[in-house]
Amino acid sequence: MSSLSCAPVWVPLACCKVNGARARVLSQARVPVAGWQRRANGINAWVIAGLCSYTAHPVARVCARPSGATKQERTNDMTFTRTLALTTALTAGLTLASALPGTALDLSAMTDDERNAFRDEVRAYLLDNPEVLMEAIGVLEQRQADAQDAMDVDLVKVNADALFNDGYSHISGNPDGDITIVEFVDYQCGYCRKSYDVLQELVEKDKGVRLILKEFPILSEASMLSARYAISAQTQFGEDAYAALHDALITLRGNVTTESLIKLGNDLGLDGQAIADGMDAPEVDKILAENRALGQRLQITGTPAFVMHDTMARGYMPLEQMEQIIAAKREES
Repeated sequence: MSSLSCAPVWVPLACCKVNGARARVLSQARVPVAGWQRRANGINAWVIAGLCSYTAHPVARVCARPSGATKQERTNDMTFTRTLALTTALTAGLTLASALPGTALDLSAMTDDERNAFRDEVRAYLLDNPEVLMEAIGVLEQRQADAQDAMDVDLVKVNADALFNDGYSHISGNPDGDITIVEFVDYQCGYCRKSYDVLQELVEKDKGVRLILKEFPILSEASMLSARYAISAQTQFGEDAYAALHDALITLRGNVTTESLIKLGNDLGLDGQAIADGMDAPEVDKILAENRALGQRLQITGTPAFVMHDTMARGYMPLEQMEQIIAAKREES
């Protein structure tokens, strides 16, 4: 039997969910850990083989909550994790054991006493080695994450034209950069605002980054008003007007109304009333509809969401993590 080589750990990447629920960690990084030195004799060898090899049981990802979570929410998460661990481990061990060749272990051929003895041995092993539960879940989650990564690559490839060459999304940074980042942004999303500072620094530091912005208002009516105002300014007055409004809207505090947006436009030297008059134009509707459809095809349910070259990243990332992904993509190229 081969030993395990890696397991996932959670890192703080968060996003604003479409349903307004508390933001949760959505992404994970994986680091190597030492494999189990498993017993090669007796029934325990089969138990561990089941824990480490079984992949058919669906396991939901357990997402870490941000520091603002309530005590009850954290307790619920811990209870869910423990229940998931026990269910996964027992199901995995018993299912795989029942599928092994008859010469190894055939549960169907056991007497009731033998089967009960086997179950007792499984239970005793898990009580003696509870840490194996989390390792088993880690392996399963990593395989699920790898499958998600592969699916994301396919999704990006299929939707490449809509992502990178739609003809209407605002482009900043280097238009001819070797690395393209697409951001799905909602102006009312706190993590989008944090990402704005990161992206500004990234584009300033790395002259090879091409940044594409896609309006993706999902959180509130204020989100939709802001997005319509920004797109209306772009369609009527061009990319410079959009860029100025984007920078202002992403940092805007207070209630968002049509009147406050008109004032904001005027303060930026634009025709605020004309922009407001164009908020419901068919072209604005079309852009928002196409962005929404693209997000659905990419299975994006929260903001910010990024496509970095051919990789999808759902949630806020610090500058260092973005730079690591960019460096890896350049190395692959």
